[in-house]
Amino acid sequence: MAVRRRGLVARRPANRSCERDDPRPSGLAVLLVGALVLGGAAACTGESAAPAPQQSQAAPNAGQKPITLAVTPKSGAKNLPVSAEVALAYSGGWVSSVAVTKAGSSRAVKGSMRPDLTSWVPAQPLEYGSTYTANVTVTADDGVRTQTRRTTFSTMSRPGRQTGYGMYLFGGQTYGVGLPIVLEFDPPIPPSARAGVERRLFVKSTPAQPGVWHWASGSQVWYRPPEYWKPGTVVSMRAALKGVPFGGGWYGDTDKSATVTIGRKIVMNVDNKTKQMSVYRDDKLVRRIPVSLGKPSTPSSSGSMVVMSHDYTTVFDTTREGPGGYRVQVSYAMRLTWGGEFIHAAPWSVGDQGVRNVSHGCVNMSMGNAAWLFGITHIGDLVNVKGTEVRLVNGNGWTAWNVSWPEFVKGSALPVPAELANWAPVTAKPASAPTKAPAAAPSPSPGG
Repeated sequence: MAVRRRGLVARRPANRSCERDDPRPSGLAVLLVGALVLGGAAACTGESAAPAPQQSQAAPNAGQKPITLAVTPKSGAKNLPVSAEVALAYSGGWVSSVAVTKAGSSRAVKGSMRPDLTSWVPAQPLEYGSTYTANVTVTADDGVRTQTRRTTFSTMSRPGRQTGYGMYLFGGQTYGVGLPIVLEFDPPIPPSARAGVERRLFVKSTPAQPGVWHWASGSQVWYRPPEYWKPGTVVSMRAALKGVPFGGGWYGDTDKSATVTIGRKIVMNVDNKTKQMSVYRDDKLVRRIPVSLGKPSTPSSSGSMVVMSHDYTTVFDTTREGPGGYRVQVSYAMRLTWGGEFIHAAPWSVGDQGVRNVSHGCVNMSMGNAAWLFGITHIGDLVNVKGTEVRLVNGNGWTAWNVSWPEFVKGSALPVPAELANWAPVTAKPASAPTKAPAAAPSPSPGG
């Protein structure tokens, strides 16, 4: 069995700028394996054995709508992925029970319904080479009549080609309000498989905030809400990708999950004209810091970025680039791009900071200012640079906020509800004119 990369996908950043040739973003990502039990189900399983199949218990009275119910997979289906869901098509009532059991066991498989009630999702991947029976019951609107359908299906044997993927989240950690949830794939996901992968990516936030997935490429997919995360939000992510077809005969090798907290709002605005960084905490200016940006031959990028990593100390090494390369240890390094742009302490350029640009693309500041900034920031905090010679290239880092919301929505492989796709900031209105909340994301976690 060929198994590809069970872990974080390492990206090799180009070393056009700044002082680093180290491709590994430190303290950046974690691959948390395990199931996040999906909550808020409209219909769910219990621990008891599945009920026997039955037809409608009472005939509808005149004027009452009959119950219709169809369930897939069809009974007898074989070789299904272990990511299989129980899909439902019904009318005349509501889903009151879904009970799934594995052959030889009386214990129901845990799971819950998607918010749109179109299918039931197991809380854990199903097992390879196993047979399952699903009993689905719909109860009529009158609360009396019911109809149950049963289906039995089998999963495929363990595939010979499985591949890992990276998920850039540390469970239990605190992130900035600009955090995009990032997944990385190798080999890349072809366009034909992206909708199936995206449909298995579940995000739940408390308080609830809608969001959308965006395929930056076949190698990376990002998730963000229309506006920055609200401070204090708890975000739970489940990548339910074990057994999901990735295209080219490859299948996902595991599920991963993480729950994180969004911290205080920190925004760093860098103006090349003034050579100053203005640091805002909860929208209040707390410090202005003199900086030196990239010199004309290696300019810094203008655009909206987020902090991708936090390294108390690291080594920038460009000696492999040829003549003129160097190796230097730096402190308080915060990565902004894959191309090698960082915020970091640069005691050697203090005399230039606030005056002229001398770096290789990075944002240089004094040791004291860098230590203070490092202490109040998190991965996912926002950095906006303006007035330099070049624009930030989308995809050179986590550039999810460097495009407009309408452009970001276009990157989804699934249809996006019109209310969410056409989202606009809510403006103040009289109390008598309530605003309508945007619809949920295409594939939020059940209950999200």
